[in-house]
Amino acid sequence: MHAMVVYAKQIRKLHEIGQSVWLDNISRSMISSGALHKSIEAGVTGLTSNPTIFHKAITTGVDYDDDLTDLARAGRNKDDIFEALAVQDIIAAADALRTVYDQTKGVDGYVSLEVNPHLANDRDGTIIAVRRLWAAVGRPNVLIKVPGTMQGISAIEVLIGEGININITLIFSLEAYSKIRIAYIRGLENFRNQGGDLSTVFSVASFFISRTDTEIDLL
Repeated sequence: MHAMVVYAKQIRKLHEIGQSVWLDNISRSMISSGALHKSIEAGVTGLTSNPTIFHKAITTGVDYDDDLTDLARAGRNKDDIFEALAVQDIIAAADALRTVYDQTKGVDGYVSLEVNPHLANDRDGTIIAVRRLWAAVGRPNVLIKVPGTMQGISAIEVLIGEGININITLIFSLEAYSKIRIAYIRGLENFRNQGGDLSTVFSVASFFISRTDTEIDLL
């Protein structure tokens, strides 16, 4: 049986028990080759990325070489170049998943883009970076990933209060998750009090179950 058919059947079984399937990967070749579209047709309903994934994509092959050269010649620094390349791919992926977003009325069909990890303990820097990335992508079905540090949690209350979709990542404990829930609810309250439409705000809390499973396996 063709691999994609098997893939689609497995995804369908997950959908039947209420699970969404997201790709934890992105690259320009995945988008340009049609591989992402095929995965969406097979039932994939979202995609997430991080700097490590983008680093691998950019440093493998030649897909980014022309843009790298143009941006470098324009005098952009390495962080700006990285961000510009990532934003291009995220926009393309968000557009590819827009049908899923529309069909599910905003429940699914999202793409995640992470802020610079060096900002993990910088509340104000995180807020500035998230606002910039949110505006640069300009798509309703994007989630900006913010690490679940104490400074990150403080930042998400502000950002949710501005109606920005956030994916809180690197959650390893119920205590951290509890603090994140409170910050999320406060952000929603602030957004509502400013006249915002709560139905337009979406958030994901990425609890790293795989890390917990690994520790349990050692017992």
